[in-house]
Amino acid sequence: MWEAREKDPQNLAVLANTMDRTYDRNLPVSSLIMSRFVDNISSREEIDQAEYYLYKFRHSPNCWYLRDWTIHGWIRQCLKYGARDKALHTLKNKIQYGIFPDDFTFNLLMDSFIKDGDFKSACSVVEEVMLQEAFELPSTQILSLYALGSYLATRPQLAVSEERALGASLLICGQKQDNTIGLSAQLLGNAFLGKVENLKGIHAVFKGMPLFWGRGYLGRALTIMERVAAASGDVKLSKDTLGYVNDLLHDLPLSDSSPEESDSSGEESGGEEDKKEDTVDEDDQAEAAKLPEYVKKFKELSSQLESQGKVESTSFQDLVTALAQQNLAAAETPDLEQYESRVQAWEAEKRQLIQREKEMREKAEQEKQERLAAMAAAQQV
Repeated sequence: MWEAREKDPQNLAVLANTMDRTYDRNLPVSSLIMSRFVDNISSREEIDQAEYYLYKFRHSPNCWYLRDWTIHGWIRQCLKYGARDKALHTLKNKIQYGIFPDDFTFNLLMDSFIKDGDFKSACSVVEEVMLQEAFELPSTQILSLYALGSYLATRPQLAVSEERALGASLLICGQKQDNTIGLSAQLLGNAFLGKVENLKGIHAVFKGMPLFWGRGYLGRALTIMERVAAASGDVKLSKDTLGYVNDLLHDLPLSDSSPEESDSSGEESGGEEDKKEDTVDEDDQAEAAKLPEYVKKFKELSSQLESQGKVESTSFQDLVTALAQQNLAAAETPDLEQYESRVQAWEAEKRQLIQREKEMREKAEQEKQERLAAMAAAQQV
């Protein structure tokens, strides 16, 4: 469908020269020129050139007008010419490049990493979906949960910043699924965030994240367990998720060791203002002091869930794999219908831009000829 669009062949060297001369004169480059440049990429080397001009465009007066189809085309071109690392780089540095994809584009990039078994990079895409709060499509939820479950199954060694990103992704994506998978994801997500809160304080949890700023993420994890224990349906929590939470709780230092002295590996470096915001205050210390109480309550709730038969023996990875196998194909059908309509709308808008560009050029040429005629008449006089 994408390849069948009407082509607009262009010479990249000419387009690059046009943009360079326009920028040198401190004039804005049109979004249509940027779109043509991305559409006409034909090699891996040209991907690097396009990255440069995406950056230049983002830092120009026209930065707000980078078209959705240009962003989509950029990701597609990166996938086509073996530059997924470049796609991920521009996505993670979206403020500098203006790459804010839609749901379908996110899915394409995530799916590409999943098919190659690169679950860490797939989770990096999930993190960006989480930051944009773009878990609306069922297909995005399924792919995200599959990527997260597959990555966690490898038991990676995570820095604090990675635990925060995974925790937020699990929590926000899990809230879209009111079932065993969704509640297990919420449990683990709250536990990850609770660990970060215990070590670094609440500011380190919600800063730059679409998260609630109230203290007590470990308490919210236990609330998920209480909710499942009180539920009348067949909803459960996966056994390996409970084991993961148990390990997280036992990895945390007791309250007699100051959270500020804990390992800070993975913490993003920042200025004095960032350090000041991340300072653990008295309320944070009071929350950290509840750890023994949380551990005790976790053991009680785990026993209660076990006795009620509400512990799912199937691993979280197997659960999300089954979810993908059973539901992904059906979820993709409306996505493709919506995508077809979206591409048609993009093409119609592009034709309007081309027509407007043509009219503006004709008008500029007419004004130029009128000026030349006026100058010639003045010289004759």
